[in-house]
Amino acid sequence: MMRSLFSGVAGLKVHQTRMDVIGNNIANVNTTSYKSQSMVFSDLLYQTTQAASGANAATGRGGINARQIGLGAKTGAISTAITTQGSAQSTNNPWDIMITGDSFFVVSNGSQNFFTRDGSFTVDGAGNLVMSSTGYTVMGWQVDKETGEIYPDTVSALKVMHEDNLTYPPESTTLAYMSGIVDKYDSALSSTGGRVVTLTFFDQQGYQYTAKFSIHSLGKDGQYYVQLDDIMNSKGDSLVEEYGLSSINEIATFGGQDTITETTLYQLLDTAEYDSATDTYNMKYLPANILDGYATNQLVNAATLTSIANLKEGQEIKVGDPVTVTGKVKLSKAELLAEKFNLIYADYTDTNTNVTEKRYYGDDGNGKTVPLANKADSTTPNDLQLWENALKKSFPGVKVKSILVGTDGTVEMEFEQEFKATKAGKYHVKDSESWFTGEAITNKLEAYGLTNTDDTTYKIESVAPDGQAQITRTFSYTGNKLVYDTEKGLFDYIGSQNNDSATLNFNASATSRQGTVIDLTRFTNIDIDFSLSKNYTNGGSSTASMMSGDKGGNNLGTGRKPGEMTGIEIAQDGKITAYYDNSCSKLLGQIAVANFANASGLAKQGDNLYSATANSGEFDGIGDDITANDGYMTSGVLEMSNVDLSQEFTEMITTQRGFQANSRIITTSDSLLEELVNLKR
Repeated sequence: MMRSLFSGVAGLKVHQTRMDVIGNNIANVNTTSYKSQSMVFSDLLYQTTQAASGANAATGRGGINARQIGLGAKTGAISTAITTQGSAQSTNNPWDIMITGDSFFVVSNGSQNFFTRDGSFTVDGAGNLVMSSTGYTVMGWQVDKETGEIYPDTVSALKVMHEDNLTYPPESTTLAYMSGIVDKYDSALSSTGGRVVTLTFFDQQGYQYTAKFSIHSLGKDGQYYVQLDDIMNSKGDSLVEEYGLSSINEIATFGGQDTITETTLYQLLDTAEYDSATDTYNMKYLPANILDGYATNQLVNAATLTSIANLKEGQEIKVGDPVTVTGKVKLSKAELLAEKFNLIYADYTDTNTNVTEKRYYGDDGNGKTVPLANKADSTTPNDLQLWENALKKSFPGVKVKSILVGTDGTVEMEFEQEFKATKAGKYHVKDSESWFTGEAITNKLEAYGLTNTDDTTYKIESVAPDGQAQITRTFSYTGNKLVYDTEKGLFDYIGSQNNDSATLNFNASATSRQGTVIDLTRFTNIDIDFSLSKNYTNGGSSTASMMSGDKGGNNLGTGRKPGEMTGIEIAQDGKITAYYDNSCSKLLGQIAVANFANASGLAKQGDNLYSATANSGEFDGIGDDITANDGYMTSGVLEMSNVDLSQEFTEMITTQRGFQANSRIITTSDSLLEELVNLKR
């Protein structure tokens, strides 16, 4: 009877333990990444009152089972549902991380590693990634400084916000390329300034500059040269002026000096005349260039035929000499009435015949307005004089030699107009074309519109009787020769054959005009690739432009300014990447995870922490990449508790009933003992 009492006591204890487990589960229903526990029962001990015996073949007696009386129940095992994934809870906090899979974060208190599924992390004052609840540092792998890649090794604390990670160092530009079209019909290519292209680049300290280049035609299809014109700082000021230098070549050079010599036919300018007998050149003037008022005289401009009446072939004139020009002109009524003739056209009645007709009116020379002749035979001296008087108001010096007035008001006349010479010269006429030969041209090249410059010289080799000359042009330039395939318009070479690129070379130092030495070692040479440019037609407009970086678009050699951290991203594999305002990114480290052969064998240490046990398997100190086991991390999300309240409440009911039943064992056994005691009475 005493056995049943103690069996009931054992049952009460074991159900109380189960209730403790259930209570702990319910208490942690909102604990981040909490893993629920469950308990199983096992029977306790047995008292054997008779052992089992086997069958006896000799006597023919059969075997019997053992007689055993149980002594109650005990806790068989308390298991943790550690591999059951909790639901996801979005927090939008980038430092909150949820593991999907069976892995564990590795954290350390400074002397021992622990393991957790609680990914509610934060950054402490020293820049370490830590658990927000305990301050334990999150462990992971560091970045190899030489390769910039993750180096899996013994896990260590991740200092994601270390001072070195808050900024991104500057880098000088080392690569650039030119793309676009160089159109041979682009007029800028033949101008003094050339077609300008610019390149923005950085020095080793992250300061930004703009190099100004220009593309110039070499006078042959597909051949150009590219020269460096200037380098400007971020304010747009020239470094030549800023440093007090004489030339940009004291700072940097782009190519060397080259010379091109070619002989070409040049045509004499219209304003020059060649005298083959004396091998001299003279200025050539048209009447409009040498006669005062000739170019603005409307009578002359309207004339269908003009000639110089008072000069003979070869006759010389001096400044101020009179020159008489004759001409024939036909003027409509509208032209005569308009400025600059200003004649009046109105009704006129002949008093003798009483006939009214339209007449021009003009000044008779004495200030009196009189009608002009309007007859086909109006060639009498009086009529001519009246027309002269009328026209002299606008054309002083005009003489009317003959005039014919039509019935529609049209006037045809021959006239003479006198002009004064403004320059000395010798008169010439040929094939009805007249001109004057003026002073000698001392520099023969000017007769062809050519002038020697610092980089170009000309030499007259021979001259034909008509003045056309063969002239040798020697051109020197500093830069790199740019050549295209004239058939396909594709890039051929820059500088010298087989070269796709040319280098902008910076000097180590420069000396200003005041003797100050300027250190230029912060600049790095830039290799500029031209192979993407084309020599196509584009409507006479070139689109060539330069960009920093490699031509493959891999962002290599671009250079950059110093960068300030603008954000951090944690990838699914646990790699932590920082982003900066200079468009760069940097790998800061990787969160390593631990995996165990028997994760349920981990020992709970409180604070959502676990420690390794002999039954869970040991941690190797290095850890794993979470993606190696098909797991992944999610930033901005936390894993919720995996406690199932419906399951817990159901087990609470069964536990309560079990506790009640065991208590009945004790009360019933007590009643039996009471009856036994009462036998004495």
